[in-house]
Amino acid sequence: MNKRDIVSEKTGPGGTDPRSLLGAEFMIAAAALDQLPPPGPPEVAFAGRSNAGKSSAINALAGRNRLAFASRTPGRTQQIVMFGLPSGAIVADLPGYGYAAVPKAVKRVWQDVLATYVATRSTLVALVLVVDARHGLKPLDLAMLDGFLPSGRPVMVLATKSDKLTRTESARASAAIRGQLAERYREQAAYVTVVPFSATARTGLMEADAILAGWLAA
Repeated sequence: MNKRDIVSEKTGPGGTDPRSLLGAEFMIAAAALDQLPPPGPPEVAFAGRSNAGKSSAINALAGRNRLAFASRTPGRTQQIVMFGLPSGAIVADLPGYGYAAVPKAVKRVWQDVLATYVATRSTLVALVLVVDARHGLKPLDLAMLDGFLPSGRPVMVLATKSDKLTRTESARASAAIRGQLAERYREQAAYVTVVPFSATARTGLMEADAILAGWLAA
């Protein structure tokens, strides 16, 4: 690990850094499901639309600047990237979806791949869905949840880019997401936690970290 890659800022009461993804290291970039390692240690997957801030969120939670990379052309990276933790647990960075410049045929293939992964991966214990707080849950986000929530596994929605909103606007945006979840999923919405988040301002970092720590320790 290059020392320049480590985020040095302290955050939260007492100057505490996130710990749940500390020590994460690249494992594999899989272009197909059969390239993934055999099911074993628990996995947590990060999913979200292109440009929602998924890579920034992973980096902030890992205390790193350049662990996860965003493609220069959003939506072009079509691989499941896995990072291993010292505990043996795995973090999966799923390809961003929904970017208009990607050919429709590619979109369909990868939407099917991601749907299969979240619905059938036996060691996937939880999902982090990264959503731009300003735009709420979009149809492809809901499709991802449709395939995941029936299993009863927990979800954390990171309502990112909250630094671009006032505190009141951020609270309203999170409430609107909770409303979308309650209307569509009813009882299953109880499995979902919505966290206002900003990798830049480090808002929600410790709350998200605590949730991840609980999942990865299970």
